[in-house]
Amino acid sequence: GPGVVVHPLTVKGRLAGALEVPVSGTPQDEALAAALANHLSISLENIRLYRELETLFRQYMSPDVAASLLADPAQAALGGSLVELTALFADLKGFTTFSERVSPGEIVEMLNRYHTAAVPCILRNGGTIVQFVGDALLALFNAPARQPDHARAAARAALELQAAAAQVSAEVAKEQAAGLLPPIEWPKFRVGVNTGLALVGNIGSPELRGFNAMGDCVNTAARLQALAEPGTVVIGAATYRALGVPADVRPLGELILKGKSETVHAYVLNSLEGAR
Repeated sequence: GPGVVVHPLTVKGRLAGALEVPVSGTPQDEALAAALANHLSISLENIRLYRELETLFRQYMSPDVAASLLADPAQAALGGSLVELTALFADLKGFTTFSERVSPGEIVEMLNRYHTAAVPCILRNGGTIVQFVGDALLALFNAPARQPDHARAAARAALELQAAAAQVSAEVAKEQAAGLLPPIEWPKFRVGVNTGLALVGNIGSPELRGFNAMGDCVNTAARLQALAEPGTVVIGAATYRALGVPADVRPLGELILKGKSETVHAYVLNSLEGAR
C-alpha cells in the first residue's frame, strides 16, 4: 500500500501520540497534515491544562463551589443573597496549649490528620466548607447547593465528624504508647450547629474574593461551638426544631452568649436516633 508520513503529537515537549497520514505527494496536503498535527498537540495540551486547573480548583475550594463556578462563572460576581442555611462551626479545644509544646511541623501533621478524617464527613452529607482558619472550619449546608433537609444533614455531619475524630484520637493514643509520637495530649474537636438566615455570596475585592456566609446565624454557630464540651455537638433551637424527627438531646436551657442581647436555647446532640 501507499507509504505514510508520521507527525508526532507532543504535550509539554513530550511525545503523546502520532498522526499517520498517507503520502499524497502534494506539498499542500503535507502542510495541511503538519498544521493538523500542530492543532491536535495544542488541543491535547489544553485538555491537560484544564484537568490540572480543575483538580487544583477543587482542592482549593469546596467541590460544590468549584462545580457551580465551572458551570456558571457569573456566580463569581461580588455580592450575595439571604439564604436560610445551617452553619457548622468546629474548632480544636486545647490547640493553643498543644501548639506551644510541639514543632510547627507537628502542628501541621496534627491538623492535616484531623481534617483528613473530618472533611469527608461534611462533604458526603452535602456540606460546603467555606474556610479553614487555623484550627477551625466553617461549613454551610443549603448553600450554594440547595438541600431540603439541611439541618439534619449538618447534624449528621457533626456527629460523624466527632466519631471520625475519636477514631484519630484512639490511633494517636496507640502510637504514643508505642513511642511513635510525643506523649503530648492532642486537642479535641467541639462543634456548634445553627440554622437561620445568612447573607451568602462572594465577599472581597475585584482582584481577590471568597465564597462565604455572614450574619447572626453563623456567629451563633461559632458561639455554640465555643461552649461545647470537647468531643460533643451543640445545636441551636432552630436546628433542633428542623430535624424533623425526635433526636437524643440534652437541653442546655437558656444561654447568654457573648455579643447577643437575647438568650439562646441550645441542646447537646447525642444521636439522631431519638432518646433511648
